[in-house]
Amino acid sequence: MKIGIIGLGRMGGNIARRLMQHGHEVVGFDRDEKAVAALVGDGAVAATSIDDMRGKLADPAIWWVMLPAGAPTESTVQEICDKAAKGSIVIDGGNSFYKDDIRRAKMLKDNGCHYVDVGTSGGVWGLERGFCMMIGGEDAIVRMLDPIFEALAPGLGTIPRTAGREGKDGLDPRAEKGYIHAGPEGSGHFVKMVHNGIEYGLMEAYAEGFDILKGKMSEKLPEDQRFDINLADVAEVWRRGSVISSWLLDLSALALAKDQMLEQFSGNVADSGEGQWTIDAAMEEAVPANVLTAALFARYRSRVDHTFGDKLLSAMRYGFGGHVEIPQ
Repeated sequence: MKIGIIGLGRMGGNIARRLMQHGHEVVGFDRDEKAVAALVGDGAVAATSIDDMRGKLADPAIWWVMLPAGAPTESTVQEICDKAAKGSIVIDGGNSFYKDDIRRAKMLKDNGCHYVDVGTSGGVWGLERGFCMMIGGEDAIVRMLDPIFEALAPGLGTIPRTAGREGKDGLDPRAEKGYIHAGPEGSGHFVKMVHNGIEYGLMEAYAEGFDILKGKMSEKLPEDQRFDINLADVAEVWRRGSVISSWLLDLSALALAKDQMLEQFSGNVADSGEGQWTIDAAMEEAVPANVLTAALFARYRSRVDHTFGDKLLSAMRYGFGGHVEIPQ
């Protein structure tokens, strides 16, 4: 299939490359000419603008927008809506707010086009590992795009299959490959939003736990109760057979193996919005979300007073997404 990708940063560029590795044609556009040139070197066709991209795509076209949530995505989707041929498909693979998806889908339908929201997880490792995707949109459109999603997804891999799933009615077989059709427009980003809220909670749990381990050498404790615990070794052993093993723990182990004091990080931890949106949804639904709320507030607090746990949060965010800390 032929697809235009707008936004060739850490995620967009790797999405484009993985698609090309699976035989799809990519037309790429980014304001950063170096990013476009690098992708062209890997086999893509360059576009200099949305107008130029339309001329290089078939009509109706498939457009994948991979830009920061908010104004950059909003203005780009609006421009495509104004210029795209009827029947075209706009895919938003960023971290947009799901209520914005619902509104944009209605706008595109009024122009005879289709909208698909794809909550995309995989960070800077997606090119190698594949991307986990949570997709919202019309069923017929999502099924038509299936070759694109299957190329991007991790596939079955080596993860043991879940007993009782195979052949069971009502379960999406694509879930085992690493992607699902969650429901109508907006549902994909809603599921990804909650995913990121949970991510905040998991990260905060690891951060607090390792902070407690490190604090066992505190002078506040009796000398015979102080333990000088090797944090890198703890992270490594927990990766192997422990009930709390995870990819986030893998990233923690990588960071601690390089430097147990995490001197590279200040502990000034950013948030990209999904945590707050998750808490907003919990309040709308009257669902208690104690852990996720505390994890979000811990990030706010980290910008005033930093702990070792905050440094580990920064290390994990850098590990999975290449996120750098808020400028000091």
